[in-house]
Amino acid sequence: MADGTWVTLGPAADIPAGKSKDFPLGEQNILVANCNGVFFAIEDRCTHDDAPLADGRVLQRSCELECPRHGARFDLKTGKALSLPAFNAVASYQLRTTTEGVLEVNTETTKPEQRHEDPRGIGFGFSL
Repeated sequence: MADGTWVTLGPAADIPAGKSKDFPLGEQNILVANCNGVFFAIEDRCTHDDAPLADGRVLQRSCELECPRHGARFDLKTGKALSLPAFNAVASYQLRTTTEGVLEVNTETTKPEQRHEDPRGIGFGFSL
């Protein structure tokens, strides 16, 4: 379990399967997605161009989120970048549902380890 604080987000029932919702968490937003009844929390920021992911499409077959701007895909479980134009992972968060059906997120982020550079040396990667 992470050392951070657990923060109440809201009822899980407010996010139907195949949908997502963003929530403010400190100075950033996190995105909670419902993939086939399983909830995941990732950073609501595409690592390609800092655009919000909140309007992206949840791909339920693979539990991925597709960025609405340029189509980069991220694994909802890990935050790993799965397709171009994104090279770097987004942060992910522990999420739990209380017995009352309320979502809670741990403020301690799981820092992504995935970091890639363009093989041509252009330097698209950056550290989080």
